[in-house]
Amino acid sequence: MLAAGHSRLGHRVHVAGAVDPGVREHSFLAALEAEGVSTSTIAVSGRGYLRERAAVRRLCEELRPDVVHTHGYRSDVADAGVARSLGIPTVTTVHGFTGGGRKNRLYEWLQVEAFRSFDAVVAVSRAMAERLSARGVSPQRLHTIPNAFDPDRPRMERGEARRLLGVGEEDFVVGWVGRLSREKGGDVLLDSLPMLTAGASAVIVGDGPERAALEEQARSLGIGDRVKWLGTVPDASRLFPGFDVFALSSRTEGIPIVLLEAMAARVPVVATRVGGVPDVVTGAEALLVPAEDPEGLAAALAAVREDATGAMQRVDAARGRLEREFSVGPWLSRYEALYRALVHGASRGEP
Repeated sequence: MLAAGHSRLGHRVHVAGAVDPGVREHSFLAALEAEGVSTSTIAVSGRGYLRERAAVRRLCEELRPDVVHTHGYRSDVADAGVARSLGIPTVTTVHGFTGGGRKNRLYEWLQVEAFRSFDAVVAVSRAMAERLSARGVSPQRLHTIPNAFDPDRPRMERGEARRLLGVGEEDFVVGWVGRLSREKGGDVLLDSLPMLTAGASAVIVGDGPERAALEEQARSLGIGDRVKWLGTVPDASRLFPGFDVFALSSRTEGIPIVLLEAMAARVPVVATRVGGVPDVVTGAEALLVPAEDPEGLAAALAAVREDATGAMQRVDAARGRLEREFSVGPWLSRYEALYRALVHGASRGEP
């Protein structure tokens, strides 16, 4: 949305994506090209850092961009320094930290160390900005720009979405969308399901390293027949109208795009009160529960089912807040202003 939006505004935008060598066409880059954004595919193995850096250098020398914007610890650590060595200002957006095992924590430590060299570091929530400041990111480099979402993106009608989800019209369907990894709290949702009355089921959209463990957890809880595993679904937001409630059970978050997608689709939201989530919704727009609390999550999901009027009032409030505070135009303008400040040296304390 950032790349396509700035391209439509007349800026020259180029997106480079590092992909596995066996991938011929990546869906993310293909979607950008469909929006008129030029792209480059950098086919490298998981440890092909030198080859990746060389490819980034060739691109920078060829395109001579005014600014290079990286996303994620690999590009933050491996690639941004190449742009800086050529005198190109760099900015990164920090979407969140996943935690996890020792290896992943090492990567995140390297990423935070790399932030000290960026000309600008963008946090997607106040909580993330505070966390980055506490870890030594200079206030002069730190900017808070919450994520945005286009509420008018095309999506399916409820009946069509329910057919694709494979659920009956009378079922109460809890939708969960995300990466199947520990920080997203899929296990917490599964622990909550046995506490819901009959006729309630869950649809899990996404994939990741925890999938096998989560499927085994569902079987051991005796709810295997109440959970559908859809895996990775392109443009999953079109399925949201098929949910009766959207559950965000994360242990940590920045500002999750899936939350904005649920608000746009007018789906009741139950979410954990973590990271930037309270910056997006309050009790007026969603039911918020503590992290690691399956009982509280189950009670909130049941409340949506039992109080349809209250749920719809929160849906209306959430849609209104999305349109007022998270619209795309102002978001694009804030990034454009940051890029221009970097080009003119203002963000780096230069004249």
